[in-house]
Amino acid sequence: MPSSVKLTPIQCEKLYAKAHEAGMAAVEATRPVPMVVQQVGAGGEVLKTYDPIADGVCGFAWVNVRPGNSTFARWLVVNTHARKAYEGGIDLWIREFNQSYTYKLAYASSFAEVLRQADVVAYARGRLD
Repeated sequence: MPSSVKLTPIQCEKLYAKAHEAGMAAVEATRPVPMVVQQVGAGGEVLKTYDPIADGVCGFAWVNVRPGNSTFARWLVVNTHARKAYEGGIDLWIREFNQSYTYKLAYASSFAEVLRQADVVAYARGRLD
C-alpha cells in the first residue's frame, strides 16, 4: 500500500526538495493568460478597462497528502511545511507566486506528481478566488 511507505527524515527532506524543484520548473514553463478587468455599466457598456494582470486569474492551490499520519506527512507538519487538513490528511499550501492561480496550480500539480512517483498519496487541489 503506497500510504505505508516509510521514509527517514533525510529521505523526506530530499523528496521535498525534489518535489519543490519540479514545482518551480513547472512554474517556469507556465505562461498564464493575462486577466483583463473592466468596469461595466448597467447597460453592459464598458466604462473603464484596467491594465491587464499578467499573472492571470487569482486563486489558491495546495497539495493534500494522505494519510496524515504517514511518515512524510508527519515530517511536513513538524517542519512547518503543512498542517492538518479539514477533509483529512494534511495540506501543503502554495504561498509563492502572489495570487496567480495558474502558477500555484502548476506548482502543486508537479509537486504532487513527484510525491506520487515516490509512492506517497498526494493530490493537487485549487480554487479560484
